[in-house]
Amino acid sequence: MTRTSIIAAALGLTLAAPPALAGEAKRSTFGAMPDGRPVAAITLSNGKGVSATIIALGASIQALRMPDKSGKVEDVQIGYDTIDGYLTKPEFFGATVGRVANRIAKGRYTLDGKAYSAPVNNRPNSLHGGTKGFDKVLWDVTEVKSGPSASVTLRYVSLDGDMGYPGTLTTYAIYSLDEANRLTIEYRATTDKPTVVNISNHAYWNLAGVGSPRGAMGHVVTIPADRFTPTDATSIPTGGHRSVTGTVFDFRTPRAIGDRVRDASDRQIEYGRGYDHNWVIGDAVTRDEHLMARVVEPVSGRGFELWSNQPGLQFYSGNFFDGTIRAKKNAILRMGDAIVMEPQLFPDTPNQKGFPSVRLAPGQIYRNVMTYRLFVER
Repeated sequence: MTRTSIIAAALGLTLAAPPALAGEAKRSTFGAMPDGRPVAAITLSNGKGVSATIIALGASIQALRMPDKSGKVEDVQIGYDTIDGYLTKPEFFGATVGRVANRIAKGRYTLDGKAYSAPVNNRPNSLHGGTKGFDKVLWDVTEVKSGPSASVTLRYVSLDGDMGYPGTLTTYAIYSLDEANRLTIEYRATTDKPTVVNISNHAYWNLAGVGSPRGAMGHVVTIPADRFTPTDATSIPTGGHRSVTGTVFDFRTPRAIGDRVRDASDRQIEYGRGYDHNWVIGDAVTRDEHLMARVVEPVSGRGFELWSNQPGLQFYSGNFFDGTIRAKKNAILRMGDAIVMEPQLFPDTPNQKGFPSVRLAPGQIYRNVMTYRLFVER
């Protein structure tokens, strides 16, 4: 008993309990790697019924729970219930992707006059860093904090030559959840010699809830972009921008994804089997965040606004789910059951002279910050 409580008891007073922190960060273990190393799991929660579980494998969002308009809480992140799925059939579920997110044509590029190559793992191209990108490695948990904004910081050191990329890159992934229902992800990276960097998060969303038969094609999307980058048949940009006006890529006013996702009058939809393209939000990385997209699921009312400092938004409509993946709640994933929205620099940027640069030099700090402003529309 403290001195204060002893005095209070003697005077017959009742002391109010100290206020509990609304924001909590709790650490647990989410299985183990094949070599026996434990996989840390940190659950961030606030006083509004929202929580996010981050696992150290891939610095990934394993779960995100939020209420609907009637107060019913559901997990809205597609993924696996146990570590086994992430190890045996990884699909970038909720993962940090890099060293270079998105595609590099044929895995080849030139930096400062020297040719480099990354492993090819997506038809003829390298995708999300290659065969063992940031999504498939175990990150170190360096800090876990409770408070008004609960947070976890993870670190991964990618050595010089890792997946063919030059320079030792030290990367931090910082996840935080506050009382305004903002889930923020901040990536920072430094290098010891010139390299290329484009890191993003690959969260798979179904705001109707994991296992819902509604899927994600009824989600209503707004993207404030008047341009996108058209691609060839292997999803590599052909160079330059194209106006969204008069196309199925125009989301400047709210549209349900399913309205035009199968409209093959545009060859771009045929190439991607739906949406798998980069929308041009701006022409450079900015100091502050700006609106990238707004998404709402009309039945539940769950939604989010996505804000970031990045110029590009890769919107993927879950086109390659083919019924062979059994995810949480024993649900079989079908085409269109979830969507991905990745703030980043543009695809194949190392090979595209007109795109914002992904070059990072010693002394510079790479930074990608993205905030999901979660809400319920009643």
